Amino acid sequence: MVRARYGSITLRLRATPGRLDSLGPMEMTTSSAHATQYGVHRFTVDIESTPKEFRTRYEQAVPTLPWEQVNDLVRRQAPWQEMINLLEAVSPSAFFIYSKIEVDPLMRLAGDQASCTSYLMGNHIIAERMYRYEPAVMLYVPLHTTIWGPVDGPAHFTFDQPSDQIGSFGVPEVKAVGVELDRKLAALLAQLEIRTPDALLTS
Repeated sequence: MVRARYGSITLRLRATPGRLDSLGPMEMTTSSAHATQYGVHRFTVDIESTPKEFRTRYEQAVPTLPWEQVNDLVRRQAPWQEMINLLEAVSPSAFFIYSKIEVDPLMRLAGDQASCTSYLMGNHIIAERMYRYEPAVMLYVPLHTTIWGPVDGPAHFTFDQPSDQIGSFGVPEVKAVGVELDRKLAALLAQLEIRTPDALLTS
């Protein structure tokens, strides 16, 4: 069966040899779409080390989220303060790695030689302060970061400015947390002893 959509009208069609048979009257939908156009600063910081060396430093500064403990709190329906206490005790940088994708092994099948590791990095305690106003902000949090470059270096660290993405929702309370994330990201870069883009400190 094929679904064909024309504006707000959906047609259900069944394909048979040589013909298309309509299965019934047109179905009217009540869905709508809204477009938002916005600008975003994407930063790439060049690093005087190999991607592998910088990944090690990055993952030491940004630990993996303690999933077992987090899931235990969810199972117990624990008070939110217990979640806050857990995360504050684990990561001085306030960021955690939620997901890590090592892209290299897959792309090498096509003959590509570059090193690339993609991360989802964030903190759901911070995210909740935006989620309460605009759940769709989860489109951009956790933050997406990438470490890439030739295997023997130099490495590059690429990310989008959080306040640009988060501010696109037009909610002042959400934008304020986005600016806070800019500052926390700047602090992480300083901790890693790499250049901090000025825009992260002046947003």
